[in-house]
Amino acid sequence: MKKIITLNVNGNDYEIAVRDNRTLLEAIREECNFTGTKQGCDVGDCGSCMVLIDDIPIQSCLTLAVSSQGKKIVTVEGLAKNGEPHPVQKAFDDCGGAQCGFCTPGFLITSKNLLDQNTNPSVDEIKDALSGNLCRCTGYTKIIEAVQVASKALN
Repeated sequence: MKKIITLNVNGNDYEIAVRDNRTLLEAIREECNFTGTKQGCDVGDCGSCMVLIDDIPIQSCLTLAVSSQGKKIVTVEGLAKNGEPHPVQKAFDDCGGAQCGFCTPGFLITSKNLLDQNTNPSVDEIKDALSGNLCRCTGYTKIIEAVQVASKALN
């Protein structure tokens, strides 16, 4: 049996019908049509499914949609404002912080959260914050550089 719930995603309400076991990742992608959030490992290891829930990075593959009702959800699509990319999105683009791009949404969400809390993080703080996100392409150097560039842009 499905329940009707309302999810607030990127500032808009979406009334959707979900089963109790439907993950937030599935609901965001399949019901709300925000496909930037990626389905990777489905066990919370890779970080590709990261979204912000009430300004906290959360793995949406491990979160039930029904438990997210009444909370503010931000996906990678919600980072841009008025058609302008968020500084962290621009920095990832400028620095080549994405190769295949599959992990990028999770890195962007986690990086934004880090920079919201610490506008001038050290390399070690960046590495620590991003430790829940995996990339098989870049070796992390350009990702760390992108976070540093975004930090400077925000300051």
